[in-house]
Amino acid sequence: MTDHQFGPFGISTGLDSSEQSIEAARAAEALGYPAIWLSGGPLPGLQTIVDLVGATTSIKFVSGILAVVRYSAADVSTTYAALEASAPGRFTVGLGGAHGPKPLATLNAYLDEIDVPMERRVLAALGPRMLELARDRSAGAYPFLISAAYAAEARKVLGPDKLLSVSHLVVLESDADRARAIARDTIGFFPRIPGYAASLERQGFSAKDQAELPDQMVDALAAWGTPADIKAKLTEHLDAGVDHVAVNVITGVTGPQPVEQWRALAPTLLA
Repeated sequence: MTDHQFGPFGISTGLDSSEQSIEAARAAEALGYPAIWLSGGPLPGLQTIVDLVGATTSIKFVSGILAVVRYSAADVSTTYAALEASAPGRFTVGLGGAHGPKPLATLNAYLDEIDVPMERRVLAALGPRMLELARDRSAGAYPFLISAAYAAEARKVLGPDKLLSVSHLVVLESDADRARAIARDTIGFFPRIPGYAASLERQGFSAKDQAELPDQMVDALAAWGTPADIKAKLTEHLDAGVDHVAVNVITGVTGPQPVEQWRALAPTLLA
């Protein structure tokens, strides 16, 4: 396994340039989390990354992910260069979102154009061909919504020397019914997306499973319970060959960043 100085556990969340987001990033840094993986969907633009890096002092940021159909290679290269000059080593470029009939060709062409060192870029990857591309043309892979068992398969494709970072859903709730209900609300959206449906099928979850979301499927894709329970579940990924788990806390409600949950988890995850 490789060491990108992210530590075993970081945070996956959506942030913008608002004061609330900046304070959340500062809180994560103060708690000792080594990295924040910025969810691509909620990201308003590249300036947000610049703002967050500038508002903090040491925590690393990874775009997880920038959709290559939305952000030009030139703009991403310029942003990376500016941050490398002002805050060296604190921004890693995560890329994906090559929607369309030829995603591999689209990503390959983008990687030909982008001016970011291979060791400072990672690819969102679920299937074997995308994992191979991540192995051959980046520092590693950043899959979402995978089980620890599938992570072990991903490690085999990547080989021993590439970064494997996984975004994993976390519910800080000990009531099983409540925790699984919160997880289902999030997981249930993804079988509608062809790439995720195919990924879930590769992991052994049938069309029936994807429609009904049985307990065993939810429990494979989301960690819930006490901080100790959650760490034990996330450690299954580390044992399977994952280098870093980006903790994606979900609460079942929209609202402020889950700083209180990050705070409750920190003493256990970062011990």
